[in-house]
Amino acid sequence: MSHFDLILKNVARIIHLSPDEERVFVGFLEEKSVKNRQFLLEEGKVCRHSTFVCHGCLKGYTVDKNGFEHILSFAPPDWWIADMFSLFAQRPGQLNIRATEASMVFQLSKTNQELLYQQVPKFERFFRVLTENSLVAHQQRILDNLSLTAEERYAHFCQKYPSLVHALPQKEIASYIGVTPEFFSKMRSRLLKTSP
Repeated sequence: MSHFDLILKNVARIIHLSPDEERVFVGFLEEKSVKNRQFLLEEGKVCRHSTFVCHGCLKGYTVDKNGFEHILSFAPPDWWIADMFSLFAQRPGQLNIRATEASMVFQLSKTNQELLYQQVPKFERFFRVLTENSLVAHQQRILDNLSLTAEERYAHFCQKYPSLVHALPQKEIASYIGVTPEFFSKMRSRLLKTSP
């Protein structure tokens, strides 16, 4: 069971499971190894899974008509990721979900999630809380992009994803905070010079 420790600890932050309920839950999970840069979801496809990262990192992003990537979120270990609109509506989505490094994930299909609700009803609360937290985070992200400077957005990124600050290519962090790689490089140099 140790293989499932991380995801069970994640769940335990919100709901308490009996050993039998834990067994039901892990029975619905599909383990998947993901290569670096491999897609778990492509724009225009229907999202059929919620994905939990055990190790590695995924990113959720869109590509504009000029070919520029706009990263909406990262999912390092102990994080969930999905195209929420596509998953709920079961319609083609706009999000790409792709590995930024070789990763191992657990996936819970929408079908299995519905079966899980029937067998362990408290999971409805777990996924409701996850969805609410995601909604709050996305709203805050929009407000930050409208009102904060690039330096402040970078500070928020460092706070939210401390493990990724030195692990990701600078261009991906630049994309997340909404600046060009060149601007980000100059800004970071300036911040390093002024930091104590």
